[in-house]
Amino acid sequence: MNSKRLLLLVLSVGLTFHTVAQRVFIQQTEASPQRTYATEQLSKAFDSRKYAVTNDAKLASFTIRLAPLEAQLGAESYRIDCKSKQITVTGSDSRGLIYGCLSLVEDIQNGLSLNAIRSRSEKPHLPLRAIKFDLPWDTYRHSDALDLHMETCRDTLYWKAFLDMMVANRFNALSLWNLHPYTFMIRPTNFPAATPFNDEQLKEWQTLFRAIFRMASERAIDTYLVPFNIFTSPEFSKAYNVNPRLNNLDHHHFIDGDTSAIVKRYTRECVTQVLQEYPELTGFGLTLGEAMGGMSPRQREDWMQATIIDGMRQAGRKTKLIHRIPFSSTTGSLGVTSIETEKLTRQSIEREGALDFIEKPIWADLKYNWSHAHSTPTLVKVHGGKLYDTYFNPDPTTYKITWTVRNEDFFCLRWGVPDFVRAHIAANNQSYVGGYFLGSETYIPAKDYFTTPGGPVDWTYAFERQWLFYKLWGRLLYNPATPDAIFRAEFVRRYGQPAAPLLDAYALASTTPLRLASAFDFTWDFSLYSEGMMGFDAQKNVSYIAVEQLITQPVLDPNYVSVSDYVKTTTAGGSFGAGKITPPILAAMLERDCRKALQLVQPIRTTGNRSLQYEVSDVNVWANMGLHLAEKLRGAVALQTYRTTGRANQKSLAIQHLKAALRYWDAVVAITRPLYNDMPLVHLTEQKGHTWAENNKLRFHWAKLRPDVANDVEIAEKTRYSTKK
Repeated sequence: MNSKRLLLLVLSVGLTFHTVAQRVFIQQTEASPQRTYATEQLSKAFDSRKYAVTNDAKLASFTIRLAPLEAQLGAESYRIDCKSKQITVTGSDSRGLIYGCLSLVEDIQNGLSLNAIRSRSEKPHLPLRAIKFDLPWDTYRHSDALDLHMETCRDTLYWKAFLDMMVANRFNALSLWNLHPYTFMIRPTNFPAATPFNDEQLKEWQTLFRAIFRMASERAIDTYLVPFNIFTSPEFSKAYNVNPRLNNLDHHHFIDGDTSAIVKRYTRECVTQVLQEYPELTGFGLTLGEAMGGMSPRQREDWMQATIIDGMRQAGRKTKLIHRIPFSSTTGSLGVTSIETEKLTRQSIEREGALDFIEKPIWADLKYNWSHAHSTPTLVKVHGGKLYDTYFNPDPTTYKITWTVRNEDFFCLRWGVPDFVRAHIAANNQSYVGGYFLGSETYIPAKDYFTTPGGPVDWTYAFERQWLFYKLWGRLLYNPATPDAIFRAEFVRRYGQPAAPLLDAYALASTTPLRLASAFDFTWDFSLYSEGMMGFDAQKNVSYIAVEQLITQPVLDPNYVSVSDYVKTTTAGGSFGAGKITPPILAAMLERDCRKALQLVQPIRTTGNRSLQYEVSDVNVWANMGLHLAEKLRGAVALQTYRTTGRANQKSLAIQHLKAALRYWDAVVAITRPLYNDMPLVHLTEQKGHTWAENNKLRFHWAKLRPDVANDVEIAEKTRYSTKK
């Protein structure tokens, strides 16, 4: 045989070898819905990488063995053992087994050969890693931005995708929130007229909820139903003659509480019936504040005991509990925190912890830095103000503190700063901390109403656009030592090796909203919208943060220095100590990181890949917003210095910097105008001086704010120094 024919034969054999898929046998040792789910995920991963899954162990070249559970590993833990041609996955429980299998899935999806997979183990850092999900029906707030998700959230395919995302990212609990959920789930036995649906309509709703709870159970995800209080359905109010003064047919939440006997009985019976008709629902939550005006903290706690807690007791089974820490120490719905209310609440939670029908620990939940946890990892405030030490001194034995990380700051732009999440978790590593809830009250991650038409993208739902956000929070809550390589590999898997710099670019550019929120003090939802550089103005309307407000606004993070304090101190000859982040230092940090982010993404070619175009464009948007903020801070300092000292060069500098800020804003508009629709935004729906219907028609886009940005330049140009102070 001549050498040419030999070469052809070798090439032919090689091609034949590589086109024959490696056969894998998945060995089950027990049966359960969770094991079935884990096996399905492995099979899908093997199929995507051209492996052949076989049911015949004799034909397999590799075996994946799902071993019996080993409780001694510790809850939610797993171990992977690699030996010869077999990989064994052992979980401490069903959840741990799923996580172990999903860890293998990640290796397979990233192209790692089975021979290259290494033995390892993982265990959870925090026991609760939950999503806060506001359902679009009977929502806490009323807005097109919430209503538009109705159809999507009634589709079980959406929930399948969302729950798959949750378990892949190690979230282990889904909490479903709305004002009055019961009549979507049951026809109350003793109050049948309370449900507005006929039998066929109600069956559709019940099928949806049962599907959500079943799919969550298959993925070892706990489910909680969290109603607000005190609400009833309008149909109940009309049919059973409740107090006309408290009818609340429109479900406004800042009203007096209806504590009548019939409302109390109705609520208690609804809780019991829901738990009995939905056995896969694992928990309930209670909140103290909405529609409970006129009630003292003690009266609110007593009402909860007589309704939700007693309803749980009568259900005849064990249930998990979220006890949300009350926001108000007064009889008003919006009050302030107090030590007395903390003591009262702790007593109530400990009393609940002694009940045999409530599974421990109880999750005692607080909002981290009110409604804007994406600010500083330092805890500055909770809803209502200061947090005292009552809840964790001494250490609780029947409950754990959980933190709600509210995101009311970025819905459209993708975000991801791994070290911020790690710092957040490290700051809350105390023995009394049980975990986190992650979610929003002004945004539902369902329908994608952002993306303009113009070609295919690789996502269907809104949450899929923010995949990095969920992956960072979920994986790092499970294991804060998860390396950046895991997140970087996901960019490569999705878009190829040229996308590898995107993680570092996001980590730099999307510090912009964190730094804005650290430098701009806030309270509730609408008081700041970092993605739009918007916040409350003097009339409590949400508008672009003008240079005047940037000068006068106090900071949130105690390490930051406001513009007014900086100018007052420096013009008097003073200085700031090490560690203080003054406006010039903040501007330099923003410029350094944002320019570096732009450099990282500049070589990435997005032609022909619209999904990658969005990823790169969002980095560019955050970076240009950061450069805008840097120039605006410099302009604000110069303008305030001119007003204080009368130095004419400072006015010129202010105009120069504010014009530069406008140019960066124009860059943001140029990037976003072809990519993003004008968007409904809940923050705009409660503006003063207009009807709700008028406000509901308002839309957000960076282009719409351009006149306000340009007005900063005009303000500086028109400013005159005055010796009158």
